[in-house]
Amino acid sequence: MRPVTRALTPLAAGLLLLSAAACSTEEAGSAPGSVTITFSSYNYGTQGAAGTGTQALLDRFAELHPEITVEPQAVPVADVLTSARAATAAGEPPDVVQLGYSKLTEGLETLPVQPLDELAGADWEPHVAGILPGPVQTGTRDGHTYALPYTISIPTVLYNADLFERAGLDPDAPPQTMAEIRQAAEAVTATGAEGVYFGVADTAKSDYLTQSVMNSAGGGVLAGDGTVTADSPASVEGLRQVAALTADGLQPAVSVEDALAAFSTGDLGMLVISTAVLGTVQQAAQGSFELRTTGFPAFGDAPPAPTHSGASLVVLSGTEAEQQASWELVRFLTGEEGYRMIATEIGYLPLRSSVVAELGPWLEENPLLVPTIEQLDRMQPYRSFAGSRANQATQLLQDEAVAPIVLRGADPQSTLTATSDRIRELVGTP
Repeated sequence: MRPVTRALTPLAAGLLLLSAAACSTEEAGSAPGSVTITFSSYNYGTQGAAGTGTQALLDRFAELHPEITVEPQAVPVADVLTSARAATAAGEPPDVVQLGYSKLTEGLETLPVQPLDELAGADWEPHVAGILPGPVQTGTRDGHTYALPYTISIPTVLYNADLFERAGLDPDAPPQTMAEIRQAAEAVTATGAEGVYFGVADTAKSDYLTQSVMNSAGGGVLAGDGTVTADSPASVEGLRQVAALTADGLQPAVSVEDALAAFSTGDLGMLVISTAVLGTVQQAAQGSFELRTTGFPAFGDAPPAPTHSGASLVVLSGTEAEQQASWELVRFLTGEEGYRMIATEIGYLPLRSSVVAELGPWLEENPLLVPTIEQLDRMQPYRSFAGSRANQATQLLQDEAVAPIVLRGADPQSTLTATSDRIRELVGTP
């Protein structure tokens, strides 16, 4: 905790400005010197560990900062950007927004996002020094950082150790490559259960798994210079390998939500998905089957190259007092205690090396996050399409190419080529 005696913080200065303002805080129903901010979150209010963990974070922040009242707003993940834009247009933008990385580029183009480094002042460098640099860089443009990583994960393979044993597989030697994934799925399917499910056909959230598949196959949705490469031979091959699982009866042609439900009830052998669901699945598996995890698989001779998913935190506040209160919330959520709670209570990654070291004994007793943490050094940056239509382009890729290919047997090459051409025209890049 910070010392009680210290120089006047930016928050305190902002609160003094607020209390000197013409409008009375007493009339607003708040205690003198207090400030209220809103937090738009797609985890808040949801079922399972994501919802309860978010509430625990807010409860802890309230203990540390009784002078700040946080009013959480539950927003569906697919609506976070449009909701924030609508509220901004109405003159009431949320103060802090949990903004998914697939929507970040467009959010920076279309929302009044405040530079966090300027809000933090002298606190900035000490705060960001220990955070994993890649996601921090993702939120940086034109020399300022507008977003900090909040709930981050890279995809992992959840597997049912009981189904593995029933299928004659060794649960202590889980699959590490796509060839081994296929072999394990064949064995599990032979027992009457479903084999495997790659959550690439996520039409509501993000293309992080699509990017992970294409990267690991030697391609990618985008090149480093912003060129659209989703229809390159390597990218097509990666998605083809996933689609072949469906075509061969080893992967059910269902939604991500249905696959998650099937895995939670013990009817699916492997689920390739974000670690964000770990807490919820662990609760469902307790007393029913042994849940284990392993890292994202290799798609050839090269090591796997997963992309991170999840969300950043951005500040849209208009007044100085609200901006400084919002920074205090962001600082807590991305600090050591915040990241520790995010890892242990929700299942996202601890994004500070100090927290990983601190969690060593906890990880020994709760090893499900270990394979994902071990792949952090291979994590590729999440790449966004350019411009104010970036989110629309992502949805186009997922809806018009990935889902038809993986779930409905569309031809990978022609479908990805046609969709990539539409994306190039939409965002104005090659």
